[in-house]
Amino acid sequence: MYNKALLIYNGNAGNNEISKNLNQIVGNLAQNIRELTLLQTEKKGDSERYCKERASEFDLLIIMGGDGTVHECINGLMELEDPPIVSIIPTGTCNDFSRSLLIPQTITEAAEFIHSGKVESIDIGQCNDRYFSNFFGVGLITEASEATNSNLKSSIGKFSYFISALQSLKKATSFSFSLKTDKEQFEGEAVMILAMNGYFLGTSNLQLNETKLNDGLLEIYLVRESGLNLIRNMYNKAFSDDWTRDTEGIDLIRASSFQLETDEKLDVDMDGEIYLKTPVNVSILNKHLKFITQ
Repeated sequence: MYNKALLIYNGNAGNNEISKNLNQIVGNLAQNIRELTLLQTEKKGDSERYCKERASEFDLLIIMGGDGTVHECINGLMELEDPPIVSIIPTGTCNDFSRSLLIPQTITEAAEFIHSGKVESIDIGQCNDRYFSNFFGVGLITEASEATNSNLKSSIGKFSYFISALQSLKKATSFSFSLKTDKEQFEGEAVMILAMNGYFLGTSNLQLNETKLNDGLLEIYLVRESGLNLIRNMYNKAFSDDWTRDTEGIDLIRASSFQLETDEKLDVDMDGEIYLKTPVNVSILNKHLKFITQ
């Protein structure tokens, strides 16, 4: 039983959809929460501000939204000395980080999961002065996120990122980079650099056998060639059980931090949101926030 919980939900979903979603879950939540406060976002940045200003008053934060809402909330929580436990009710396009936490993908089951799941400390990534829960990327992944417009998302749902990536692959350009970890340094040309904290990207499971959400490490993929094979590999789970580190054109590094420089300043994508440009310092904050997971 939680004494006080804060539910932040995306106000851009449309009044009918918001009412429907809330009606499905509030009764269930009230059974195990003595006092439930609801805050609706109206514009970008609201979730982050709400968490920074209000979240410390509560035992539990419930994020009802997609990966972008989760990203904002994480950045607000990182400003707090004693942040609340976090749970996610997924209502976005891909909901990748909630998938990594093994949260059910229907809102009623996700609401019930708040009471049946367990609390676990999870890693959070840091890039300069911003934070991410799921992934960091430059190159192709940034082009894919920018190309995925809202009309495409609403019409085709979870496959929007996949289709967008396929389209951008045709015109992906390489860039020169230098990436340095505490043990190794890599230089050359790439079309994408991707650092994963979570397991899912565009609903595709990229988890390796040895990875965990609290292992203190990022999985860094240096993708040195473009083409449909990259997408096929991702969606055929070639990064998963049968993935090998000597796969041609893709290098895998596991590290707790790295420095990245590129020949030209490139947009940095974190959880589908773009705030920064290279060069950047990226690190993992081990077991930094408590989430409800399976």
